[in-house]
Amino acid sequence: MRQAWFGAITIALPALLAAQTGSGPYARIAVLRPLDGHAVEFEAGYIRHLEWHQQAFDPWTWYGWSIWGGDRYRWFVYATFGHSATGLDSAVTPGDDERDNLANVAPHVEWVENGLYEFLPALSRGSGEPGPTPRLEYTRVDLVPGAGSARAFEAALASRRDKLQSETLWFRLVAGGPTPRYVRLRPRSSLSAVLVGSSEDPLPEAARRLVQRMSVEIWSLRPTMSLGLGALGR
Repeated sequence: MRQAWFGAITIALPALLAAQTGSGPYARIAVLRPLDGHAVEFEAGYIRHLEWHQQAFDPWTWYGWSIWGGDRYRWFVYATFGHSATGLDSAVTPGDDERDNLANVAPHVEWVENGLYEFLPALSRGSGEPGPTPRLEYTRVDLVPGAGSARAFEAALASRRDKLQSETLWFRLVAGGPTPRYVRLRPRSSLSAVLVGSSEDPLPEAARRLVQRMSVEIWSLRPTMSLGLGALGR
């Protein structure tokens, strides 16, 4: 019986790990606002929560950013990229994850948003996972609602894809906010690189006509509040 039990475990664990690490186009991006006077407690609690993920052998990579420039200054973003739909269903022990989250993080933050996004390679340059650079330029685009606006917007961006000079990742919001919404992530090595890149027109005219609202933020990578980035994230 002991041998049968061990054999079942050795078969089940690789299958579970494969489900958890299955690659695909989906990303989860969430935003937290640390409560006034709770910044230190929040960061300590979030780091403890990441330690729970590490002890649970979570195979996912988790990015952590602080918003450095924009209306949401000092808010915190966490995200994970490159998952299949079934992979998202196979997170490490969600119940235990939630309990640890409620104990260490929830007392110090306001939950602002939590969205599921689909990577759009036909509009992008790069993979569906951003490089872990010190800075990241984040652009959020809300389109005018209406039949065909999303299709026309994507077609306009696709027509300019061959002109992209650096890593540029477009995602479409699937669930977790107003639609049609798109976000663009552009990893940058420094603030000067962000400023140099800002001279580029972010949208072709055909796409700009479909935009209801657009905002641009600068995010700073927080390696100590990230998990699985390796040496590149340090």
